[in-house]
Amino acid sequence: YATQSNLGGNARCRLLLEALQAAIQDYVPSPKTKDVRHDISNVVLKPSFAYWTHHCRPHSVSMGNAFSFVKSAVAALDRDIAQQWNTSDEAKLILKESMEQYVQERVHYADQAIAHYMSDKSIIQDGDVILTYANYEVIAHVLLEAARRKTQFRVILVDSKPLLEGQSLLRTLREEGNIDCTYILLNALSFVMKDVTKVLLGAEALMNDGSVYARVGTACVASCCKKKNKSVLVCAETYKISHRVQLEAITNNELGNPKNVLQKDDDDDSDDNLRVIPLLYDLTPADFVSGIVTEMGILPPTSVAVLLREMNPDAAANSQGGF
Repeated sequence: YATQSNLGGNARCRLLLEALQAAIQDYVPSPKTKDVRHDISNVVLKPSFAYWTHHCRPHSVSMGNAFSFVKSAVAALDRDIAQQWNTSDEAKLILKESMEQYVQERVHYADQAIAHYMSDKSIIQDGDVILTYANYEVIAHVLLEAARRKTQFRVILVDSKPLLEGQSLLRTLREEGNIDCTYILLNALSFVMKDVTKVLLGAEALMNDGSVYARVGTACVASCCKKKNKSVLVCAETYKISHRVQLEAITNNELGNPKNVLQKDDDDDSDDNLRVIPLLYDLTPADFVSGIVTEMGILPPTSVAVLLREMNPDAAANSQGGF
């Protein structure tokens, strides 16, 4: 986790829940514990989450929302069942099943619902040239589902250094869907825009004002597509919605490994005046986005706040689970 070898909001969320499951399984309450639920929340969950996010790597919106769900699941445990923690595995099993169900419903089923919705509404049609950027699981689901329904289309995968995440998506589309693909780097974007009919982008988070927090370079792609009057659709699961509003990309951003940007020896500190800022994410304004596709359907960016209030009014009111 600290080495950033696991990228993507979904992957990081799954790993967080697996780590929390392991911590809960190893927890042994002291004989003086009056309420196991309170002890799990304040002795196990919060210190673990604080350590991982402050000493290893900042947490994503998806991780923050998942952590809020786990705290709610612990608080919802029946007191009598929780007090039998040392003699029965029922409470551990309930929490484990709750976390597995969260991943199943909010990630896997959500991706499938988005893919089926896109195909049912014929958003991807015969002859389309779809442009996408970086690598997002939901985009792979959407494109593979369209290919399974025998839709004839072509994909242009835009990628950027140093992560080159798009290569993973490229392999998935070629091996599982045998989809006609073109692979380019971000600096060649303008040369392919004349062929593009639709743009599908993923997201790490959806801000309350409709802006999209995603892999660095996404805003550049969306801006270019907006200039060329191309339809830009952002596909994202609703558990990535944040109650916060962000006006620029520097705040709450994350730095990658500077050695990935500059080919520099570990012991080469000769240039003290050089500062490398390898940002991992950027912020795409809502004006650059034509629509946002979630498992609830397609909506304009301005309706993200409404969707957040309808799905989770408590979280929207109490401002929990964002960055």
